[in-house]
Amino acid sequence: MQTYYFVAGSRRFLCEEEPLAESLVERERNYQARGKERDFWLVESPAFLERPELAPLAQPIPRPAAAVVSTDPDVIRWLKLRLAFVVTGEFQAHQPQG
Repeated sequence: MQTYYFVAGSRRFLCEEEPLAESLVERERNYQARGKERDFWLVESPAFLERPELAPLAQPIPRPAAAVVSTDPDVIRWLKLRLAFVVTGEFQAHQPQG
């Protein structure tokens, strides 16, 4: 099992109103400069928010939702500092094959 960390909010806010794409491009450039493999993903309509254990966190998020998911908690902390009206959390899941 892998721990995934996330920052989530309304899709409209994150993908249309907030400069999230700019922040992700900035982070990707930083990773490339350090030779680090990308470990974060933008997920629209994330199914993991429907998990019962995440209900207290997910309930106030307007739908449709979007999230940035990472295996690195520092990425999520970094995004949380740049975004308003979002929640953060974590969940366990099997690593994707491939």
